[in-house]
Amino acid sequence: MRVAPTVFRDPATLGRVLAADIAEGIEAAAREGRRYVLGCPGGRSAHSTYGALAGEVALRGLHLGHVVIVMMDEYVEPDPGTGAYRRIDAGLPHSCARFGRREIVEPLDAAAGTGRGIAPAHFLVPDPAEPSGYDRRIAELGGIDLFLLASGAGDGHIAFNPVGTSPDAGTHVVALTEQTRTDNLATFPSFRGLSDVPRHGVTVGIGTIRVHSRRVVMVAHGTDKARAVSRLAAADHYEPDWPATVFTDCAQPRLYVDEAARTAAAALAASAPTSA
Repeated sequence: MRVAPTVFRDPATLGRVLAADIAEGIEAAAREGRRYVLGCPGGRSAHSTYGALAGEVALRGLHLGHVVIVMMDEYVEPDPGTGAYRRIDAGLPHSCARFGRREIVEPLDAAAGTGRGIAPAHFLVPDPAEPSGYDRRIAELGGIDLFLLASGAGDGHIAFNPVGTSPDAGTHVVALTEQTRTDNLATFPSFRGLSDVPRHGVTVGIGTIRVHSRRVVMVAHGTDKARAVSRLAAADHYEPDWPATVFTDCAQPRLYVDEAARTAAAALAASAPTSA
């Protein structure tokens, strides 16, 4: 289905609104006596949401013992001994697991207070040794209540899924394209150049997102996301040449953008050549 963008003044406003939505979901799950499962990307797009969510947790006095954080991906490297892929050291600045703990879990735990935070076993990262096990674990949890999504600016990758990914792909190990690696230079300032960016990752698949999400919100802000917003707003089904369009095939999809991204997308459309 085609999804009209919901436009916010700036990333901070977008983040506050989305964080309040998540907090309400956490409260509802607690009343119903069930888990609340939040799917999370690393990187810049959801940063304002994560910060605002910590504020909501503190303001509402939320207990987070029933909250599960499902990260989308992680960089991997070959094991020198076996040649099989393993996750990179979680202490490295560009580790997605490190990002999740530092930028999501630790602020939420601090906001909730001692003994009221997210249990260590409720922070999940895909394992290249058994990628399909991640999909099974998500299914056992009852699916993902809300999956926050982001689109690559240059090629529309979502998590580490490159152009051409099958719509049915589950969690898998993938070779990262040069465009994806280039986009990630801005995500992790610790990268000094393209040669520093790992060449492989383990990622939830297009099918993982589509099948296991109860709701999704695609977040795009800033002028660099002009092309992404244009493609996402125009799509009405999954388009393999822009993988983030999978959000249109998910349950209850929403597209949240800021004014800068909307204005840049409109300018991009106006400058496009017209057919005779």
